[in-house]
Amino acid sequence: MNSVLPLETAKPATRSALPRVGVLLINLGTPDTADAPGVRIYLKEFLSDARVIEDQGLIWKLVLNGIILRSRPRTKALDYQKIWNNERNESPLKTITRSQSDKLAAALADRDNVVVD
Repeated sequence: MNSVLPLETAKPATRSALPRVGVLLINLGTPDTADAPGVRIYLKEFLSDARVIEDQGLIWKLVLNGIILRSRPRTKALDYQKIWNNERNESPLKTITRSQSDKLAAALADRDNVVVD
């Protein structure tokens, strides 16, 4: 089915005289699950990021894949399980970041030129 919107519907909304402002909340990530495989995936992504570990040479790759990713996921998973938000099935960092975003969006809701994401 191919439909075309009427011309008046396709016009952009009237913009505020104020410039648009974006609020972006950022963190460095968190595991999707509190088990060893989930923590391993997270650690690999996190520690493979050149913004986190600048020297991504051969020695680092050997240390990461040969040592860190073989031992740390099991021990860190136990730590995550102690603090995991079981109600939402997510890490506290994800819960807190979402809460901050929701509260900030609510506080700025009356400003039509502000977007919180």
